[in-house]
Amino acid sequence: MIETTHNSPYALFDAWFKAAEHSETDDPNAMSLATVDEEGKPSSRMVLLKKHDSDGFVFYTNFNSRKGKNILTNPNVALLFHWKTLQRQIRIEGHAAKVSHQEADSYFASRDRLSQIGAWASAQSQPLENRAILEQKVADFTEKYQNIAVPRPSHWSGFRVMPFRVEFWQDGAYRLHERLVFQRKNQESTDWQVTRLYP
Repeated sequence: MIETTHNSPYALFDAWFKAAEHSETDDPNAMSLATVDEEGKPSSRMVLLKKHDSDGFVFYTNFNSRKGKNILTNPNVALLFHWKTLQRQIRIEGHAAKVSHQEADSYFASRDRLSQIGAWASAQSQPLENRAILEQKVADFTEKYQNIAVPRPSHWSGFRVMPFRVEFWQDGAYRLHERLVFQRKNQESTDWQVTRLYP
């Protein structure tokens, strides 16, 4: 049974995430990100959670990618964590906003150098005529930044998803699952309403 003594979802998320870090062999921080475009058409993809706290859930991307453009047009997004070994999932609905330049710079500096080069070389989500073009761009930027620190591209940064609804789901026998929802009373409120749902 899902139990919590907290009136916000963050402590329970922390506990479940730590359990996933011990049980999941690959990318326990992988999450599905769903966005909608200017026509209201949805799309989803897997991204990696890089930070989480009471301010929200942070991931990084190219602002010129499909997801980046979607979020800049419509900041309402949904996240989904699914940990099969634990038979658990967490659904998060919220509003995405850019992280600060300082936060993005700090995270970018912590990345592997080849990943930093890739952020410059890849015109993410744009048509690519052939792989050789990408490989040449990687070589060009590797040479350009040889012997110096790779700066963060202005088009590459992070989004922080500030949740207004978080649902915890635990598998149950005979499909009698456990579901616990934390929902803000309104977008500006810091108070959460906690509700159990039928499976």
